[in-house]
Amino acid sequence: MTRSLVILAAGQGTRMNSDLPKVLHPLGGVPLVVHALRAGAVLEPARVVVVAGHGAAQVRAVVADEDPEAVVVEQTEQLGTAHAVAQARAALDGQAGDVVVLYGDTPFVGAETLQALADARARHDLVVLGFEAADPGRYGRLVMAGEALARIVEFKDATAEERAIALCNSGLVCADRAVLFDLIDAVGNDNAAGEYYLTDIVAVARARGLSAGVVRCAEAETLGINTRAELAAAEAALQARMRAQAFDDGVTLVAPDTVFFAADTVIGRDAVIEPHVVFGPGVTVESGAVIRAFSHLEGAHVSRGAVVGPYARLRPGAELAEDVRVGNFVEVKNAVLEAGAKANHLSYLGDAHVGAGANIGAGTVTCNYDGVFKHRTEIGAGAFIGSDTMLVAPVRVGAGALTGSGSVITEDVPDGALALGRARQETRPGLAARLMARLRAAKAKGGKG
Repeated sequence: MTRSLVILAAGQGTRMNSDLPKVLHPLGGVPLVVHALRAGAVLEPARVVVVAGHGAAQVRAVVADEDPEAVVVEQTEQLGTAHAVAQARAALDGQAGDVVVLYGDTPFVGAETLQALADARARHDLVVLGFEAADPGRYGRLVMAGEALARIVEFKDATAEERAIALCNSGLVCADRAVLFDLIDAVGNDNAAGEYYLTDIVAVARARGLSAGVVRCAEAETLGINTRAELAAAEAALQARMRAQAFDDGVTLVAPDTVFFAADTVIGRDAVIEPHVVFGPGVTVESGAVIRAFSHLEGAHVSRGAVVGPYARLRPGAELAEDVRVGNFVEVKNAVLEAGAKANHLSYLGDAHVGAGANIGAGTVTCNYDGVFKHRTEIGAGAFIGSDTMLVAPVRVGAGALTGSGSVITEDVPDGALALGRARQETRPGLAARLMARLRAAKAKGGKG
């Protein structure tokens, strides 16, 4: 079955009190709309259309980064969900098969649920995703006629009897493309909000003799986000789920409530994550690695047996091979550390390649930026970089070479060589005592010293 996706991302999110479009607020380090795109990918859609409103240009950029083939169309007037789906009509011209409508602010709908929704189309002309709500509140209600869906009624338009129904509408719909848009054309706006509700297509379909069915899912999957409080609740739910998954995968979390994952974090079995570790997007930690307390990782790969932290930062492009040591107050950015290399404290390694077994002394800095361009530093296998060495890129320190502590290295160092780049020390006996005596005397006379 050929399918297309329509993701509604046009809500302004004014309750967020933000200039950022609601669907671009991050959840697990990933914009909400990207969660919807990734969820819908399980259906292998032939076409993906995102309907954007406020901040459409920003939404288009994020969508293009995740799925370059997706089409973003703009809903310039906010006239309701049926009107929003109608904006996707031209983009879906020529597409056969079904359309599944998702929402850009509903990030937790699972792959199995979406597949069940799509599969149910073999039994019904129109399928809606519903859930049993513990507290139905202001959700739209699904009014059943036996096993069939009779209609959907919005809370503000519902009678007291209809408001007592616990089966609620998630908003997700699946129907044949031609049927869907034909039904939308028949939807009016005779309701309390004066909007064109997508939910009204159910009553129109039934009036035309078409069948409508319901697929049920857990209420937790349907969590929609309209406020920052709801975003925080969604983040808490995501983190709880990912921590539980980490335990199931054989990962040790010493203080789980203090560890925060990105939506795409991957951690291998027998890895140990100490307290207060934060994972940004794009991190993979292999089996047996240790991430010590108060470290921050993003866009990084940590191999088996490596130890990171405490208080370390791995930025995008950090690649740590097996048994690497990156210690306290070390920052690594766009750099490869080969097997067994060590940078144990107080260093910055940016735009660099560090050979196997090399040792980076405390206070080492790869001076990679000249104010316009970034330059690379190459450190050979087994090299020993003395403490407080400034490596002014582009520069190469050869295999087995050594730099003296406090050196500024501006030229390549051959394999096995010793490089010193510092001023000669000058010592003047007794001068310190005489100088201090003079300063104390000046202070006693009321001088400023």
